[in-house]
Amino acid sequence: MGKLLVTKNESHTPPKGHTQMKAQIAAKYIQFLSNKKANKNSGFTLIELLVVIIIIGILSAIALPSFLNQAAKARASEARTNVGAVNRSQQAYYLENQAFVASVTADNGAPAALGLGVNNTPNYSYSSVLDSTTGVFNYGTPGTGKTDLKAYVGGVLRTANTTTISNLCETLASTTAAAAPPVLNPTANANAGSVTCVAASTKPLN
Repeated sequence: MGKLLVTKNESHTPPKGHTQMKAQIAAKYIQFLSNKKANKNSGFTLIELLVVIIIIGILSAIALPSFLNQAAKARASEARTNVGAVNRSQQAYYLENQAFVASVTADNGAPAALGLGVNNTPNYSYSSVLDSTTGVFNYGTPGTGKTDLKAYVGGVLRTANTTTISNLCETLASTTAAAAPPVLNPTANANAGSVTCVAASTKPLN
């Protein structure tokens, strides 16, 4: 019978090719890290810069019209606020004096009897025009060259029992002309009547 030989402390030596493969992988990894570190200090390529410029141009083309529209709305809020304030002040003045005020600003050489301190600005000029029998129209008209702004007009109607009704109208489109005055509709009923915006060119805000 053959004998089984057992050798203690037998060492295992890896094949030579396996060692070379590990060395190649380590060398590749070191080279990768070196390249990565070098890339951190490098600038953008021309293609990358062109892509960034194109993206910025597209975003600007989308955002600019919206920004300009919001800027025009912010400037128009001046007229909405002022004409609305004049409407309310005309109503309060009529309650005390049974008359309306034809002058609303301190810029036109006449005393501002309403005491509002509403002055003409580069964006809007303000004025009031008395209706012969029933009320007053209060205008907020865009300044010269302000073609992106809308015009505003308020109307205050005197009813049969000396109370008042008002409305505020905004033009449908941007304009440098005064808005068409609303129609004052008095009635024989003491508390009735209406102030109607001209539908063809304006819309009510009240």
